[in-house]
Amino acid sequence: MSSVNRSSQNDHGVPADAPFGALTGTHWIESLNDGSRVLVRPLRQEDRQRERIFIERLSPPSRRFRFMDTFKHASPELLDQLMDVDNLNQVALVALAHDDGELREVGISRYGATGEDRQCECAVTVADDWRQRGLGVLLMRHLIGQARQNGFRQMISIDAIDNEPMSKLANYLGFRSHHDMRDPTQVSHVLDL
Repeated sequence: MSSVNRSSQNDHGVPADAPFGALTGTHWIESLNDGSRVLVRPLRQEDRQRERIFIERLSPPSRRFRFMDTFKHASPELLDQLMDVDNLNQVALVALAHDDGELREVGISRYGATGEDRQCECAVTVADDWRQRGLGVLLMRHLIGQARQNGFRQMISIDAIDNEPMSKLANYLGFRSHHDMRDPTQVSHVLDL
């Protein structure tokens, strides 16, 4: 992946991305609807602890919507699966923000190849206290861009039928939605890339 750095300088001549430290590799520094700034970049192995904390801080409904399961603690096996990214067939983009002097994971989007011809399945999760700021849209737009760049032609998301935030997001981003004929508790969202 090529390096993308949208840094600019503020009124004091200091790089706008300085709060995130020295950055290398593909990354984006973005302002959300409320003016808060996040660093978006591919997930790295050093993010494992952040990913665990992020999952465990989610509210029970948010964890259920993301994993279609209920649990309190992320198992080592789940973390192994989530950290297994190759930035081609398995991509995860993490959003980081400062919280009391530490970089905190506040959102993540990911896709994985399904095995169908150039199709990938996606998911996006935003920390409960970071919702309604446009972070989900931002993460999905970057993820859609990565999927297109990597040659995928279709992106799908299979979600609980009562996951209203995902249904609204999918509709906003142009996904077509339909009920899963095999499981009436699920809905499929499909985007042609």
